[in-house]
Amino acid sequence: MNHTVLVVDDDPEIRDVVHIFLRNEGLRVFEAEDGLKALELLKNEAVELIVLDVMMPHMDGIKACLKIRETMNIPIIMLSAKGEDIDKITGLTTGADDYVSKPFNPLELVARVKAQLRRIKLASDGGSQSQSGGAIIEINDLIIDKSRHVVTVRGKQVSLTPIEFSILELMASHRGHVFNVEKIYRGVWKEDKFLSDNTIMVHIRNIREKIEDNPREPRYIKTVWGVGYKVE
Repeated sequence: MNHTVLVVDDDPEIRDVVHIFLRNEGLRVFEAEDGLKALELLKNEAVELIVLDVMMPHMDGIKACLKIRETMNIPIIMLSAKGEDIDKITGLTTGADDYVSKPFNPLELVARVKAQLRRIKLASDGGSQSQSGGAIIEINDLIIDKSRHVVTVRGKQVSLTPIEFSILELMASHRGHVFNVEKIYRGVWKEDKFLSDNTIMVHIRNIREKIEDNPREPRYIKTVWGVGYKVE
């Protein structure tokens, strides 16, 4: 079964180029010209990944991402003509899984789309296999249910994006092991790193905001300065 991708951008030329490259990879592609049209399409179509532009009329990508995250946990790759770190951080903080700056090489975007879809398949396969074994990780008040992809802290369910869950699960499954950026990327995406160090840092910060009482003094995800991160 072909994977289905939604491309949301107000520039028809960009939509056409992305559509062609994704279709050449055997993917089924829908298009929308703004956030509002995207939300309408998502009501009627089963989409597995979204490529979402930031700057659009009617509803921009940031607002659309926040709205999508209220009900869906599918991967979102943000597109933006702005290459500043603050714009990347804003996109990732709203729930995006990855970020690509315009102008971009379509082959790089395709590689990132395929990496996200591959990661979701691996997580799904692992979840179905783990149902017969011990699929619960308990660390003090933090409980990670690997088979159901559910995280609770002190009995309250925490909403993590797919990428946030995968990073937390990876480190929690290897308590005390220090993960640098390369190890996190290989462990989650199962391939060599092509995200920036800053992207992983933002994902770690987002996880801490959701599971820690005081993200500045984390109990669960510790920073090993100059090396990486670990779960104790």
